[in-house]
Amino acid sequence: MPLSVHDTFQQFRNELDEHHDRRERLIKASRDITNISKKTIFLVHRLVMAHDSSARKNAAKDGFKNLTQVHAIYAEMKKELVGDQFWRYQRQMSPGVQEYIEAFSFCVFLQDGSLVSYDQIQASLCGADGELFFPLAISDYLLGISDLTGELLRFAIAGFSHPGGRAKALETCHFVRNYFERFTPHVWELHKKQAITAESLTKIEDAAYAAVVRTSEFNLPPEMLDDIVRRVVSSYNLKGREDFDQPPLF
Repeated sequence: MPLSVHDTFQQFRNELDEHHDRRERLIKASRDITNISKKTIFLVHRLVMAHDSSARKNAAKDGFKNLTQVHAIYAEMKKELVGDQFWRYQRQMSPGVQEYIEAFSFCVFLQDGSLVSYDQIQASLCGADGELFFPLAISDYLLGISDLTGELLRFAIAGFSHPGGRAKALETCHFVRNYFERFTPHVWELHKKQAITAESLTKIEDAAYAAVVRTSEFNLPPEMLDDIVRRVVSSYNLKGREDFDQPPLF
């Protein structure tokens, strides 16, 4: 027996209510994931300040551990994303996914100095049974790792105040240039992030160039040069300047 007009519209109402409720739950979960991912990035920056290989790996290890909170949220969200539901709500999921990728890729960089691959990110989005929480959109992967350059900028500039920071800044500069300078696939909104990537690369290059040029003007052992840089950058930070636009190295 066909439904009456009243029953038909009641069914439509129920479907719309279910859609809006699910959408709100996913938006809230995405915000929680964004918050956890940002806190993980801040944590890793604090832990890596020693700037030696062991500190970087330990910081990455703690970062990965912190990101298990994200995996727990995704495990809960999995039931909301059955079938093609993920693609229906992909725009609501995207901000949290991109922030997670940024945090995860920063930890991978600190761990082994490489750029995280699409397969590595997708493999991390699995439960204990090896089943995917959801398929990773290529656009989210590209947009997420584009945000990594901002963290690499902070990592490189902050490193000048620590022993060996000049060498680490040069390594980071080469890494960003090699992986991101020609990173221009056609993805929606990627061109905006590529402009920021170019700015970050320019700032890292300017800082590294200044360090190399100024270093050549002093006939001092590397340890003494590192100490000079550390003292100058420390006094610079005490003045309240928290941006990294043009740090006066000498």
